[in-house]
Amino acid sequence: MEKATRTRCVFLTLALSVGLTALSGRLVYLQYFDRARYEKSAGNSYKRTEVIQANRGVLLDRDEEIIATTVISKSVVVDLYHLKDVKHVAKGVACAELRSEGEWRTWNSAQKSSKINARARKLLEKYSSDPQAIIDGHVNYLIDELARPLGMSEKELRAKLDMSRMGEQVIYHGLASELAVRLEKLIKDRSIKGVFLREEKRRWYPAPELATHVVGYVNRDGRGLAGVESSMNGFLEGTNGYEVEMRDIRGNIMPAHKGSFRAPNNGLNVQLTIDMGIQAICEEELDRGMEEFEGVKGCVVMMKPDTGEVLAMASRPHFNLNLRQKVVSNGFNYALQAIYEPGSTFKIVAAAGALNEGLVSKDTTIYCHWANYRKGRLQVKDHHPYGDLPVWKVIQKSSNIGAFKLAQMQGKKTFFEYAKNFGFGKKTEVRLAGESRGLLVNTGNEVDFSRVSYGYAVSVTPLQVANAYCVIANGGKLMQPQIVKSVDTNAGVVIEKFRPKMLKRVISEETAESLRDALKTVVATGGTATRADVPGFTEGGKTGTARKHDPVNGGHIEGRYTVSFAGMLPAENPAFVCIVVVDDPQTTEVKRYGGTIAAPIWKRIAERTAAHMHLTPTEEISHQLTKQ
Repeated sequence: MEKATRTRCVFLTLALSVGLTALSGRLVYLQYFDRARYEKSAGNSYKRTEVIQANRGVLLDRDEEIIATTVISKSVVVDLYHLKDVKHVAKGVACAELRSEGEWRTWNSAQKSSKINARARKLLEKYSSDPQAIIDGHVNYLIDELARPLGMSEKELRAKLDMSRMGEQVIYHGLASELAVRLEKLIKDRSIKGVFLREEKRRWYPAPELATHVVGYVNRDGRGLAGVESSMNGFLEGTNGYEVEMRDIRGNIMPAHKGSFRAPNNGLNVQLTIDMGIQAICEEELDRGMEEFEGVKGCVVMMKPDTGEVLAMASRPHFNLNLRQKVVSNGFNYALQAIYEPGSTFKIVAAAGALNEGLVSKDTTIYCHWANYRKGRLQVKDHHPYGDLPVWKVIQKSSNIGAFKLAQMQGKKTFFEYAKNFGFGKKTEVRLAGESRGLLVNTGNEVDFSRVSYGYAVSVTPLQVANAYCVIANGGKLMQPQIVKSVDTNAGVVIEKFRPKMLKRVISEETAESLRDALKTVVATGGTATRADVPGFTEGGKTGTARKHDPVNGGHIEGRYTVSFAGMLPAENPAFVCIVVVDDPQTTEVKRYGGTIAAPIWKRIAERTAAHMHLTPTEEISHQLTKQ
């Protein structure tokens, strides 16, 4: 052998030896030193983590009637890895072809399986140069078979399948159990590949159109987005668990590889102060009144005055909690998010301050200037001409001039202090998101001061007004409004109890009693709210009629009103306080006043609520009827 040839052979042998030695070294390094990293990476390709959803806590009313709960349903999931596995989906296409043959019905399960496998092999051979044709054929088969059972058009289902992605994709949520059984059988019998059903938990509201704004709703992940579902989400949501499984390339569980498991921690149950029986009464009568008087928006708030508990809160327009089709347009909670000028329901502040400061008694005479009070540039008018009126009659007749003169006696500073003490100008801090604080400002201007005294140039929420009337009903105490009663475990263990909370004493018991006596006359003959009179009971309350504010041009809109009635029953020892507000009634059948629109709605609510609460009548019905 020539020397040059031998030299080349030596160099080649050395090069091969060095290369193979380096490769061996790299293999040894990977096998022994970097094994864990690559083992983990390889394992991740076959690892599937299934989230085990925690049960969201149940929402209950004060009598433990279920308001919201979690139910089990199924979702339809496609595995896009499987849909792109030509060997896997070839069986589905084979099944589709064989089902069109007449002999299909005569074959047993084993025969069908054998023939499907055989046809799949032929398809793979036939389309070896174009495997995409098999994948597309299977997708078409899947859509043709599943669209109708899922209540979709083929176009809709095709739009749901994004074949450009990988991984899993949910194409249908909330499948009912009966349909789920039929669909699982169809998927199996027709060899549809890459589709399976997964158990999911969804929120269900047994009475989906009651207390919608109070209850609120959750998103797809089970997180509260509105109402109590949002404000109490930390208690309700629980903690999800998980199960890790090892699967082969076709998604089958590999039993030899043990995964890990963590059980979910279910959420806590929340009991509300709402009485669903009373809530239904309020909603039914509000709907009836809104239709009768052609209201655009409105609400009812009912409270237990001695504890501050909210027994009912209804707002219109509203939506269905299960369907949520109008949640964007109708999700506004008028009862605590709307701010409006209350009109005459606000006159209790002027009367309460003057009585509580000892400046007047309920029989002290106030000169009302025959409906036209003037002092310099200041002018206050009344809807009817009155001369001398006792304080109680200022309330009964709803005199603007009388209310202003009662406020004047106290002075601006004291009057506004009482208004704040009644809860106006600040949030009530009820456990509901989005609450408005209203607007209460002492500008120091005498004209503004006069307007505030009879319910203009001040903005309130219906909940604030209801809570202020609770002060009069319960003997003078401002209570913290409560919407949540307690938080419990499924075993009945109380985690947290929300007890009644007195914020401050606003007026004396004697002042509160005098105001209740005055409010009774509003409903009696000669008052502005005779249509609120409930047979068999004494009740007290106050009407409110205010022209709507013009947000564009300022001032007020002629002929458009917000009307209201806030009242209590029985007047001597009220079991409940209720306010009805109707925004912008369009009716031409009656004059648009609080006494003609809100008062009769209030009467029907109060009458039915008294029966629901089994209240003992305080007057003979025959006597009550003569009062009309």
